[in-house]
Amino acid sequence: MLRPWQVSLGDRIDSARDVPIYMQIIQALIRDIERGRLTSGTYLPSSRELAQILGVNRKTVVIAYEDLIAQGWLDSAGTRGTMVASALPDPVRRHQGEAEVTMSTAAIDYRFASPPDRPLALPSGPGLKLDEGAPDGRLFPAELLARAYRVATHRASRDNGFQYRDPRGSPALRESIATMLKSQRGLPVTAENICITRGSQNGIFLAAHTLICPGDSVIVEELTYEPAVAAFRALGANILPVGLDEDGIDIDAVELACRRNAVRAVFVTPHHQFPTTVSLRPERRLRLLELARQFGFAIIEDDYDHEFHFESQPLLPMAGYGPGLVIYVGSLSKLLLPALRIGYVAAPPPVIDAIAHMVSLTDGMGNTLTEDAAAELIENGELRRHARKVRQIYAKRRGDFAAEIDRTLGGIADYRMPDGGLAFWLRFDTDLDQMEARAAAVGLRFASSRSFMTRDSAPRGLRIGFASLNQHEARTALAALREAAG
Repeated sequence: MLRPWQVSLGDRIDSARDVPIYMQIIQALIRDIERGRLTSGTYLPSSRELAQILGVNRKTVVIAYEDLIAQGWLDSAGTRGTMVASALPDPVRRHQGEAEVTMSTAAIDYRFASPPDRPLALPSGPGLKLDEGAPDGRLFPAELLARAYRVATHRASRDNGFQYRDPRGSPALRESIATMLKSQRGLPVTAENICITRGSQNGIFLAAHTLICPGDSVIVEELTYEPAVAAFRALGANILPVGLDEDGIDIDAVELACRRNAVRAVFVTPHHQFPTTVSLRPERRLRLLELARQFGFAIIEDDYDHEFHFESQPLLPMAGYGPGLVIYVGSLSKLLLPALRIGYVAAPPPVIDAIAHMVSLTDGMGNTLTEDAAAELIENGELRRHARKVRQIYAKRRGDFAAEIDRTLGGIADYRMPDGGLAFWLRFDTDLDQMEARAAAVGLRFASSRSFMTRDSAPRGLRIGFASLNQHEARTALAALREAAG
């Protein structure tokens, strides 16, 4: 016979759902206990009775009851039946007619930090996405990646490499990156100077976390990489924007800011400034290093696309001649694939130890198989061969993109041919706010011009990547951009 509790699970049990029936019963009973409909000591129908009411197999109810007893929600009273556990606290009473609450509809009863109104990454959706300088993932042979993963997997199986390991990253990849940085970029490093991260953004955040306390000042350019600024702000930093021109960051403004504030770090992208693509001139690099010595701040050097320079030889990183002043952040995302999420930080060993500690707190360790697969691609020469191939492709796309800008946007857009990198910085002789508002209607998604600005007086423009677009896609995108401009 039915117990005093009035069974009302029927409208919550649905065989068409992808949740097993016994789990639906468990969830429904727990919700009734939490909502106060089922109180401690209340007897439930027998498994046979509840099975008849719900129209399910009795064994399904038995499994649900046994799981709830094992979890401590229910007690077995022997021949008297099954009841709600007596040890449960009195629930907070709610209105009996309250609608069923799900994770999507529940009111949040705790405080949390809401994300900004404008997301840092472009959301997925319809239309053509204009990135800010991503590579074309279609150019990397999938079989090469699959083969590298197979080698890494077999090696890990043989060497018991599937275990937890050093938060600094895969020893093989750290060694490979150190060799690459030393031979190709002039950095005086070994594997002990390298920590592998999940992309360059993760590297920037980890480096900042070792430097910045709430209230510390960080200097950035008035046009810069928004996710880095967001990371500094999340750590409580006071952001100090300074100007820049065709030769890079305004060093006089940096010095003035240092005399007025206790500056902890300066963030720069000196190789190809983000977003304007200009290179920081050697004399300004040397002055910035001297200011770092004088005022005791760290330089966070984000060298996000060093491999792609199309005019003359690229300038060597500042970390090569200021190793004790610079925390160098790099990435394999542009050279390999963004989806692999492999970045790295190069710094003196004590700083690497501090960053590795942060990795152990937030991630435990990186992805060993992915890191070892990347090391295999470096060691067997495939990465260098791929770099040579795509550098030629991107050089041609760069020229074609410039010609298409002239043809399509001539008269309303101005640009400087970038010496390197995978994007153009376009300045428009039109209302950018209206242009951006009309973009979705013509099938375009791109980063807002305001996303690059750290102060209202900064010059406005759009950073448009060309490397990920074939000729047809580039022509289509720029034609849509012209339509959005009105």
